[in-house]
Amino acid sequence: MPTWVYDFADGSREMRDLLGGKGANVAEMTRVLGAERVPAGFTITTEACVAYMRADRTEPEGMADEVAAALGRLEERAGKRLGDADDPLLVSVRSGARESMPGMLDTVLNLGLNDESVQGLARVTENERFAWDSYRRLVQMFGNVSRGVPGERFEEAIRAVKEERGVKLDTDLDTAALKDLTERFQALYEFPQDPGEQLSQAIRAVFDSWLGDRAISYRRINAIPDDWGTAVNVQQMVFGNKGDTSATGVAFSRDEMTGAPEPSGDFLVDAQGEDVVSGVRNTRDIAELAEVMPEAHSELMDVLRTLEAHYGDMQDTEFTIEEGTLFLLQTRNAKRPAQAAIRFACDAVDEDLLTREQALATIDPGSLDALLHPTFDPAADFEVLGAGVSASPGAAKGEVVFTASDAVEAAAEGRDVILARPFTEANDVAGFHAARGILTSEGGKASHAALVARGMGRPAVVGADALAIDPERRTITAGGTVVSEGDRIAIDGSRGLVTLDDVPLIDARVDERFERVLGWADELRTLGVRANADDAESAQRARELGAEGIGLCRTEHMFAASDRMPKMRTMIMADGSEERRAALAELLPLQQADFEELFAVMAGLPVNIRLLDPPLHEFLPNLPGLRADLERARIEETAELAELEKLLARVEEVHEENPMLGTRGCRLGILYPEIYEMQAQAIMRAVKAVVEGGAEKPHPEIMIPLIDYERELEILRELVVKVGDEHDLSAPDDYTVGTMIELPRACFVANRIAEFADFFSFGTNDLTQTALGFSRDDVESKFVPAYMERKIIDRSPFETIDKPGVGWLVRLAA
Repeated sequence: MPTWVYDFADGSREMRDLLGGKGANVAEMTRVLGAERVPAGFTITTEACVAYMRADRTEPEGMADEVAAALGRLEERAGKRLGDADDPLLVSVRSGARESMPGMLDTVLNLGLNDESVQGLARVTENERFAWDSYRRLVQMFGNVSRGVPGERFEEAIRAVKEERGVKLDTDLDTAALKDLTERFQALYEFPQDPGEQLSQAIRAVFDSWLGDRAISYRRINAIPDDWGTAVNVQQMVFGNKGDTSATGVAFSRDEMTGAPEPSGDFLVDAQGEDVVSGVRNTRDIAELAEVMPEAHSELMDVLRTLEAHYGDMQDTEFTIEEGTLFLLQTRNAKRPAQAAIRFACDAVDEDLLTREQALATIDPGSLDALLHPTFDPAADFEVLGAGVSASPGAAKGEVVFTASDAVEAAAEGRDVILARPFTEANDVAGFHAARGILTSEGGKASHAALVARGMGRPAVVGADALAIDPERRTITAGGTVVSEGDRIAIDGSRGLVTLDDVPLIDARVDERFERVLGWADELRTLGVRANADDAESAQRARELGAEGIGLCRTEHMFAASDRMPKMRTMIMADGSEERRAALAELLPLQQADFEELFAVMAGLPVNIRLLDPPLHEFLPNLPGLRADLERARIEETAELAELEKLLARVEEVHEENPMLGTRGCRLGILYPEIYEMQAQAIMRAVKAVVEGGAEKPHPEIMIPLIDYERELEILRELVVKVGDEHDLSAPDDYTVGTMIELPRACFVANRIAEFADFFSFGTNDLTQTALGFSRDDVESKFVPAYMERKIIDRSPFETIDKPGVGWLVRLAA
């Protein structure tokens, strides 16, 4: 039988898969800092959660006995008993998945109190207010987490009690008010007085939270497997709400926004941890702790340095100060924006903390996309509507929406939106993914909104308390200014600014540290890296970012420009090859100029050019709209009637029921060879022109798309080579000819196709569509979510290659 429960002292960070990230790190932290610095406890494994889910939410055999035994050991170490009437042991029950899921899973604090033991806690601590504050928090959390009572019901009660007593802050409520509040909370549901039953229900609630909608949404977005499960950590409570010498907070070993060496974070005096991370109360900067509790601040700084050196990464820690004594509750590698990750990597190497290889491993490659996010134009003047905490870098503009569901709906319609909330909760995660930016009036850098926004690379401004955000009225009020739903605003997450002005955005600049890190990667990597680019501007940006060439230039995008589209349509409308050639002759110099610009920018690096791929109807008006225009012309008897009738006839002629598998790619080149001939002429002429201009010799790779049969490539290669011969250019010295492998048959007969190809490129989008029978334009919204829900697939096959199927085809062809 598996072991379901491990004491903190028995674990280590290598046991992450079994103990979850939090359990493994708390165990490791206990070994590094000592048991006197980390409250004792035990972890219920992720395997127990998986067994619980597979048994239809039934605890696995033996788990209850192991929990009871571990609790007994904890009681012995603490010298207290859970539920004792005179001096009760109180514990927290927290989730802890393998990968951090901030705010997605549930937590219960102060577990073990009841109507009797709260009196004992008041006596033994000689702090009646603290005891009742702890009890009301337990009843509130337990009701929300274990019994599903909406959090707003509790917040309404808190607001009512504060209004009745004429106070503004929770900390202003006296003992009598907290007793009253606890009674109001208990009236909302039946609170269990048996601490053992509290513990059992809380453990099940944490397991159940793994199956909650918000956790599922977060896992979908972040590609976390459903079958990992979460661990549960039961830990002796230490209290930050014991008065002015107690506090709780979150501290980062370096600035979590910039990566600068100075530690950062938030804290609250006389509070518990959920007050900080929930964003319900505005926090204080960690630097102020040196003034309020200088000794504890100094100890915390030492601990942060110790943990960072031990883990070899920037740390995100939770701490509590109980009557002047510092305790560490957990640590983890800090989630940070790309700018901070780059800064940390460079500084860590300079400080001899990490090698270059180790420093690169601390950077999430996917996060580097955030470095390309736009920012406010520094030269722009604008009026600040409100200011808050710079929680996640980057700038965004869009319409204001007030719910996550509205953000999702707007994104589906192609509208840019800013999600505005007083403070965000885990249920809002889908809205984060859909919105361009996040704005809250409450919270700090460690709030839910800040953490999730940074993790997703969304610009965010939080704690903008001058803005009254009212989700019910769907307004933002700042002084005499009222912003309504649908109005446009702009936010600067790098500086914490909000404005109504339409501030120009500029692309981010690649700084020296980023170039340095890319240089390390270039020295260590074994794969080449190219970019997709269809014009000189994109190619220049690719060069600046270190691309070693163009991996795909889609020539159809060149035809879509406003000065090309009429000529392209003239070519399509032509009655025969001679008329087509005449129209193509007008396109030739334009396409040649495009290639010259590309070649000049790439300065001798390879440029892979895909000849015309999409079906011809994509360059013509859509059929329903054209028919409507024709009907109006007939009714009004306009002069354009004859032209519209001819156009409609041609559109109907080239229209196909399934164009993705129709007359496109090399099939166009076979049926209309003059099209590919013109493109080959443009490429060869551009090569000659660039060389004659004194620039570095280009290296074009001419790619024939959608090859099924080797004879197709043989015919079209001959066409390209013939054009090259006319310009005294030969393959493979001056150019190469290859194909995109994007059909299953091409994979099966790749050895035959290879006889006529200088290179292969794999088109995994179309290969996925044809191998799986999936339409990329339809399946994502129709059934991929259901397939992921039913665990038929883990991720969309258009996000990551289906290794057993499509991956096998690629391996076969390669």
